[in-house]
Amino acid sequence: MATKLNIRNNLFILIKMIRYNLKIIFANRFIWFLVAALGFFLFFAIQVVIDRNTLSEETVYNLLIIPGVLLIFYPSVFGIQNDDDSRMLEILFGIPNYRYKIWLVRLVMIYILVFVIIFLFSALASVLLYKVDLLEMSYQLMYPIIFMGSMGFMFSTLIKNGNGTAVAMVLIGVALLILQDDLRGTQWNIFLNPFDVPRNMNEVIWEGAIRKNRIFMAISMLVFVLYGLFNLQKREKFV
Repeated sequence: MATKLNIRNNLFILIKMIRYNLKIIFANRFIWFLVAALGFFLFFAIQVVIDRNTLSEETVYNLLIIPGVLLIFYPSVFGIQNDDDSRMLEILFGIPNYRYKIWLVRLVMIYILVFVIIFLFSALASVLLYKVDLLEMSYQLMYPIIFMGSMGFMFSTLIKNGNGTAVAMVLIGVALLILQDDLRGTQWNIFLNPFDVPRNMNEVIWEGAIRKNRIFMAISMLVFVLYGLFNLQKREKFV
């Protein structure tokens, strides 16, 4: 009986902690980014149908990548500032190893929630446009999404201001889009579409390029997150 009671209490505390952290992370503005992401997807999906473009997995991937980046943008870029605005930073710095216990958990929560939303968007695209493997599509989309989110988190710990970080991330995003044509088909392309097989490239070579691209992005994500957590050790720079 006591064991069941402890499990119930721990579960209740865990749920309350998750709800509280989600409230801090997304504040009251995330809904607008969600609406904007859905709006972007529907607008470009309608354009594709009107223009009668060929529908494929490649098309669905291209339609979902920008909404995915929009979803990760606010919580990763404005997370530190939300803590500051809610006067939570001083409390967090008072918790031993808080940067691992709080922000690492928050990042995982953000990525899981965005994955769920992307999965639902993929399901919507599968119904309206072209049938796709929902898990495979969502999994592949999470690479550039988490990459940009982890980079945004890192820069937020360096700039320590949501608006300043947003400007930096927009400039970086524009630069990456400009370089996309030059990096097309290479492992260094952040927005590499794994479903867009170049006509002049052997399929085995293409699969190798995708694998190297995903390894490069996974290592980069890890470096971004660890460096951001390391920056959060410097209490005097935040409070």
